[in-house]
Amino acid sequence: MDDVAIVGVGQSKFSRKCGITIKELIFEAFREAMEGLDITNADIDSSIICSSLYDSQRSAEGPIAEYLGLNPQPTFLVENACAASSTGLRTAWAFIKSGLYNIVTIIGIEKMSGQSSREVAEMMGRAYDVTWESSFGLTMPGGYAMHAQAHMAEYGTTEEQLAKVRVKNSYYSVKNKKAAFQKALTLQEVLESMPVSSPLKMLDCCANADGASCMILAGKDTAKKITKAPVWIAGLGSGSNTGIGRRDSFTSFICAKKAAAEAYKMAGVGPDDIDVAEVHDCFTIAEIIACEDLGFAKPGEGPRLVEEKGTYLEGKIPVNLDGGLLCKGHPVGATGGSQLRTIVKQLRGEGGEIQVKDAKIGLAHNIGGIGHYANVTILRR
Repeated sequence: MDDVAIVGVGQSKFSRKCGITIKELIFEAFREAMEGLDITNADIDSSIICSSLYDSQRSAEGPIAEYLGLNPQPTFLVENACAASSTGLRTAWAFIKSGLYNIVTIIGIEKMSGQSSREVAEMMGRAYDVTWESSFGLTMPGGYAMHAQAHMAEYGTTEEQLAKVRVKNSYYSVKNKKAAFQKALTLQEVLESMPVSSPLKMLDCCANADGASCMILAGKDTAKKITKAPVWIAGLGSGSNTGIGRRDSFTSFICAKKAAAEAYKMAGVGPDDIDVAEVHDCFTIAEIIACEDLGFAKPGEGPRLVEEKGTYLEGKIPVNLDGGLLCKGHPVGATGGSQLRTIVKQLRGEGGEIQVKDAKIGLAHNIGGIGHYANVTILRR
């Protein structure tokens, strides 16, 4: 299945307040993705813009395509909450596999600084069922806190174990110049941070951010011509879930387990074959659940994997070595693309201080909503 490749990746710096327009923000990511490729803008057959559009700009695909010089090629908008740009990659892969297009760019974008935290929380809430969920006050922290409480009740997970996820990710974010937060945190700092939704505290939660990501995909023959370092899409999986009130389990996300099973099968690999992973750690509990859903740890053993430093650079399965959403920031539409950029750079041997030795197979796990949607992508060097 290795006949569609990622040939270019890019990302803007993620920040709490970028101070520029979404078009300027996207240009940073697009410029990096185009570096070293033997193509021009006119060679890109189609663009896919991935965003929940927290900015004042509506139908952003038109202005963005014009700004980047991608007219008159077709452009599309993909919205799938926090899983938007990994969904965009899946869409672009299908476009190329079908023969409709040969080179496609996927651009993730979110500028969230134009809204207050309260306004963003309310807008995020409306990504869920407005009849039976958000109208009753469901928020992202509240929903993930329910999952954290369930994990604690079922497996004895502790607040200290949750906090160790943030400590690990903050350690690596210092090495990521594009991360919004570049300060190593102590366990005590995390545990003593302000309560948000029990058991989650402020430093158990990711922060809204402004940011953009970009991926450029090409078919097999073209990929080999335009770059010396194609990274092949080996496996794709996707799934969805019911609303919070209709779930059988709060210690796992069935959409992620389904997506992982599909991606592993398509790639012909299993959890033990993955050399490096990016998982959707919007909250500390989310990284623990992700490691279990992906098979890196058995159910209930995710906390121990973190405690034993199994997810560190030298560990069994390095996870979120770029700082993850917790420390890199979470500009919703750009997040999945940023995760995939990190994996691509690892497989190219361009990880710098966080490079995993001889990384051949990488995985990106991207969740939308409170486990409402999931995409798992496996890449191969």
